[in-house]
Amino acid sequence: MKPRSVGRIGGGAVLAVPLFLIAAVPAAADSGSEPPAGGGAIGQVIGATLGAAVVTAALLALIAGHRSGRVRFLGRAARWCSRAFGLAGWAGLPIVLLVGVSLLVAVFGMYWDISLHLDNGRDPGPLANPAHYFILAGLFCVLASGVIAIALTGERRPSDTAIRLPNGWWAPLGALVICACGAVSLIAFPLDDIWHRIFGQDVTLWGPTHLLLIGGATFSILGAWILYAEGSRRAGQTPPRRPRLLRSLDAVVVGALLVGLSTFQAEFDFGVPQFRLVWQPILLALAAGIGLVAARVRNGRGGALTAALVFIAIRGFLALLVGPIIGQTTPHFPLYLVEAGLVELVGLRYDARRPMMLGAVAGVLIGTVGFAAEYGWQALIAYIPWPPSLIAEGVTCALVAGTAGGVLGAWIGRSVAPRERSKRAPRWLVPAAGLAAVAVMTWALPMPNGSQLPRATVSVHDVAPPPHREVVVTARLRPANAADGARWFVVTAWQGGGAVVAPMNRLAPGIYRAARPVPVWGPKWKSTIRLQRGRAVLGLPIYMPRDEAIPVAGIPAPARFTRPFERDKKLLQREQKGNVPGFLTLAAYLFVLLIWSGMVAIVSWALWRLAKSTRAARRSPGRARRKAPRRTPATPARA
Repeated sequence: MKPRSVGRIGGGAVLAVPLFLIAAVPAAADSGSEPPAGGGAIGQVIGATLGAAVVTAALLALIAGHRSGRVRFLGRAARWCSRAFGLAGWAGLPIVLLVGVSLLVAVFGMYWDISLHLDNGRDPGPLANPAHYFILAGLFCVLASGVIAIALTGERRPSDTAIRLPNGWWAPLGALVICACGAVSLIAFPLDDIWHRIFGQDVTLWGPTHLLLIGGATFSILGAWILYAEGSRRAGQTPPRRPRLLRSLDAVVVGALLVGLSTFQAEFDFGVPQFRLVWQPILLALAAGIGLVAARVRNGRGGALTAALVFIAIRGFLALLVGPIIGQTTPHFPLYLVEAGLVELVGLRYDARRPMMLGAVAGVLIGTVGFAAEYGWQALIAYIPWPPSLIAEGVTCALVAGTAGGVLGAWIGRSVAPRERSKRAPRWLVPAAGLAAVAVMTWALPMPNGSQLPRATVSVHDVAPPPHREVVVTARLRPANAADGARWFVVTAWQGGGAVVAPMNRLAPGIYRAARPVPVWGPKWKSTIRLQRGRAVLGLPIYMPRDEAIPVAGIPAPARFTRPFERDKKLLQREQKGNVPGFLTLAAYLFVLLIWSGMVAIVSWALWRLAKSTRAARRSPGRARRKAPRRTPATPARA
């Protein structure tokens, strides 16, 4: 029986690009019979670095050729985008490259990569994983989009928010944000390899370096929003008409942000979360609050629904591509339709002149009514449906997250599209929303084992004989109430060429049986019983193969055995090293946190600068018009 898949620049700025890209491509792994558990071979580090250098040289040659007038197609493409979208060419072309190509390629690679790891385990080497090429290509194009925007600006100041670079070039504000976020995503690759060498293989999506990659790609979309605002405004003015293609670009831009924000939920989408279940409603409420409210404030009536529909189209296509077409695990995804409808309804009462009130009220509804809607949707499609025991904590946390996200989304939307005078909000409101979002995530983070770990006597009934042995698992818990009120109690198998997630059904007090058989054979399959009760996330091994690359001994699956539960992370992340000094771990996490904080600070500063510039232009429109640059395709003089 085949197991069912769970559905798995100026001179200084330009010269910095090769350094990011040379470091960007991870090393391929050491050769051997077992995939390595950390680090890569130095020979392939050199080869990968040379490949990155070639790509970087090609980008720099393109920029130099455009600035000198020898390369003309970049200017032609920018002028076409200017006519088609009504944006300055230095904004239109990079935005199309970013949200229309780069991020779609990168997000496809990411979901494919997760499904490959869930189905097949560790890579023989990063260069042997085809999904990594899509991730790298997409993220390189993100950075290249920002660089191209700078190269296209010419010698005139493109907007009143642009920054003068040391070599005299002008850099649009959004382009700098895109470059910074793209660089963070790319530098996460070499940092990930270093992390593996120090701490062992980190197979969770929420590994610190993985979060850098995802966060940089997501925040680059806000850079695109800023660039869009700069390209469409001439010192606070908007184009006299909106080309039809601009409406499509508007839709894709707002939907892209929701897709990016939702990538943090991917472990839940694939049915193998490694953290407490309350994280899922928190992340859903944050994504809905930020993405949908920002879309409504930015695009006006229908903006939130448009973002949700574009999100469904993109994620549905990705699920179809990764699952049925490629044949890997298929990720599920939320719909956000109810939450979008709530935002639109609140928007009828509080329009763009009161965005903060719109965000706060919509956030409250997202955390309550939206939670109820997602509860029903998860019951229909999720591999781990939300149980009744989640409601109290889930609603409380989703309420805080949704309200905080709504306020942050309103601030983002107002910053990039303050077309009308909006009422002033207290200055402390946005920082308070940020602190509330951090606080609710901090609450969800601890996973203590508890004072007494339960045990289970497990009986396995063979339904398929060796060599491809499959068993139905029955467990008698001690104490018998160990799974009462559990957030999840499932049997999980993965990395043997597929994945299985099946609930443990109650037969009698303390006795449970798996709904489906799981494989217990071969050198790769891993099977466990997983239990979250309260804050504890626990696991009990059923079958684990021997792994000489770590090294660890195998755990057999006899007909009957008694074993204690232990920390689930220890089973899911067997490759992690346990002898790393505590100070080194702390230093590594603080270093990643510093990069994250710097990226958030850059994006926040850019949004603040854009909003301040627009308010100033609105107060003195005559002065703004005198200072505005000529309405020309913002390309170099020879373009």
